Amino acid sequence: MNMNYLFIGLLMLLLVFISACTSRTTTNTVSENSGLIEASESGTVLAGTTSKYIDFNKADYERAKTENKVVLLDFYATWCLICIEEQKETVAAFDDLDNPNVIGFRVNYKDSDTDSDENALAEEFGIIYQHTKVIIKDGEVVQKALDSWDKDRFLSEINRFV
Repeated sequence: MNMNYLFIGLLMLLLVFISACTSRTTTNTVSENSGLIEASESGTVLAGTTSKYIDFNKADYERAKTENKVVLLDFYATWCLICIEEQKETVAAFDDLDNPNVIGFRVNYKDSDTDSDENALAEEFGIIYQHTKVIIKDGEVVQKALDSWDKDRFLSEINRFV
């Protein structure tokens, strides 16, 4: 029985390392022909092409709020097995979303990767558990959930507010 838990734990750790190795990053680009700036995220893109799911950074978060995007904050801890399992569902959902007015952020929470901006964000929204999801629309919290979501639930909850 203990060997099963060890095996599952090692498997989860391997999945985290694999997902970290396959992250994509984007940067802002300027089109010389049109003179327009194509706003794209400066953080690490974890999923999605039109609706991106990225590692939290304050600059992208603030820009998303000023652009009145529907924002998903997914509070995540590297040691949380529920968070690790749920990431597969989050990634699958954002890979399927096709709306430039939606953005998701994986926010580190109470782990070694958590920075001061993430701590302040957790405090602002009264987060007490990892794997909490917060959806913001027009600067207001419209959804806060502690339960685990699968891909379909992510899609249905986000699409309610688009």
